[in-house]
Amino acid sequence: MLVLTFGAQEHENMIGLRDIEAARRRLQGVALRTPLVPCPRGEQDRALYFKPESLQPTGAFKLRGAYNKISSLSPEDRRRGVVAHSSGNHAQAVAYAALALGVKATIVMPLGASRVKLDATAELGAEVVLVGPGSAERSRKAEELAEEFGYVPVPPYDDELLIAGQGTIGAEILEDLPDVGTVLVPVSGGGLIGGISAAIKLARPEVRVIGVEPELAADARASLESGRLVEFPADQVARTVADGLRVQKLGEAPFEHIRAFVDDIVAVTEEEILEAMRRLALHVRLVAEPSGAVTFAAHLFHREELPTSRLTVAVISGGNVEPDLLADVLSTR
Repeated sequence: MLVLTFGAQEHENMIGLRDIEAARRRLQGVALRTPLVPCPRGEQDRALYFKPESLQPTGAFKLRGAYNKISSLSPEDRRRGVVAHSSGNHAQAVAYAALALGVKATIVMPLGASRVKLDATAELGAEVVLVGPGSAERSRKAEELAEEFGYVPVPPYDDELLIAGQGTIGAEILEDLPDVGTVLVPVSGGGLIGGISAAIKLARPEVRVIGVEPELAADARASLESGRLVEFPADQVARTVADGLRVQKLGEAPFEHIRAFVDDIVAVTEEEILEAMRRLALHVRLVAEPSGAVTFAAHLFHREELPTSRLTVAVISGGNVEPDLLADVLSTR
């Protein structure tokens, strides 16, 4: 196991290595320690490995943060029940963690959410409340339900316990590939890249952490470049095929982690995302949803924007893809 040095500088009001180690203890026997899968026919001087969080019990990385958050609640708070808002993967994660811990869960989801994700959330016993497509609308409805019924909010990304749970991915990468030079991470609300970048930079500050998001939802890149939170219009963000990345604005806590620890953010096109999905399925034998394929899209089509590291890891954040979309992608030549 990697020995983490707690003498590294840790930023006030942000997670540290102790938080990530505590999350790892809570997640033992719950979240799968996903392997690193080498990219077939990779370049010898620029090798690529995949971290397939699509193999988690809920099909995405979100289980790590949701379970870390809910398992940390007091017995009194667990009795109140929890409420969350999500386009899909966080919804399933909260439902799964709540079921495992005996906690009532209510999830606010958009009307246009993936049927696969909606059905999976309901099958796990959560009460699903449907609203419009905007992430801000989901957030407002969740706040209303928390106030009306006393539920404990489990945010999708803007929470230190969530961020620490996602950060366990970074700790695993450093243990399994100590000489890694660059880590590519999908960006939505920022909890995933916030946690991974903290885990990596606090232990190995020389490793480069690069975020990847769709051009249609490149609010994180705009925020990092401007030094302030930038919000994208809901109708524009809703057009990306990467439904898990349709967040209009980063969370405040994730943004602080991104400003401190992330080196750059790259944006990819819709066509690049779909082609990356196709190649992952046909050549790597990994099924990725569009949100999970953005990192491979960056590796394939934006090499000039990425560091020339000898060893790179691309995080595949989820694999909960609609069957019809997957069939269309695989039939495209």
